[in-house]
Amino acid sequence: MYVVTGAGGQLGRAVVEEFRDDGVVGLTRAEWDVEFPPPEGLELPDVFIHAAAWTNVDGAEENPQGAAAANVGGTTTVAGLGRPLVYYSTDYVFDGRKGEPYVESDAPNPLSAYGRTKLHGEAAAGEQAWIVRSSWLFGPTGNNFVRTMLRLGAERDEVAVVDDQRGSPTFVGHLAAATRQLLSLPYGIYHVAAGGEATWADFAEAIFAETGQDTRVRRISTAELGRPAPRPAYSVLRSEKGAPTLPHWREGLREALAAIRNAAPAE
Repeated sequence: MYVVTGAGGQLGRAVVEEFRDDGVVGLTRAEWDVEFPPPEGLELPDVFIHAAAWTNVDGAEENPQGAAAANVGGTTTVAGLGRPLVYYSTDYVFDGRKGEPYVESDAPNPLSAYGRTKLHGEAAAGEQAWIVRSSWLFGPTGNNFVRTMLRLGAERDEVAVVDDQRGSPTFVGHLAAATRQLLSLPYGIYHVAAGGEATWADFAEAIFAETGQDTRVRRISTAELGRPAPRPAYSVLRSEKGAPTLPHWREGLREALAAIRNAAPAE
């Protein structure tokens, strides 16, 4: 039996769907805020799949204590229950200066408060943990780049998008399926991200091309955007440990867009 924390988020929903035939219990933040002990009567699972997290990168810069309470304190709570767990981490544990794909043995050096809390969360997960570093998550639900671009594309003729950060946009459905495969591997750190790489501007252009929108992408620098949290310029993740490989990010984008279309109410 599996318990999924953060089941209301985009990744948590995808994991619950992936494990739906395996005795999964999905708990939203309202049902279990992991900064606190679990709800009374919760049956301890074979594995916790810990998708609950503070994911607002810029918000973490402004409230590092809040981000740490969720990402470190929350993970400590789950790990303290004594069951194996899957902990989802991020490409933002790296500083982006390597200029080629990061593998599991590369030394982390996070630039942001968010990245630091996720790295500390890796340590808090303990010895019985699969630590899954992934990147640039998107899916048909929640707050993510794809849904934001679809909304902006419907409102504007042109959007300004950063072109000097490069990573691997990863579909949560593919990451959830890979999580199942990871459970047969030894505990440890694994890099699991989509095939291929892109800048945010490349990603935006692909979204508009796949949906037939005429919205233009104006390529700008990170400095021009002026966000509070620094981000790595290059954070593509690859595995040297035999982690599951994911399809190319364009394939994930098509699957996410199809799910969004299927969920849209009929006119």
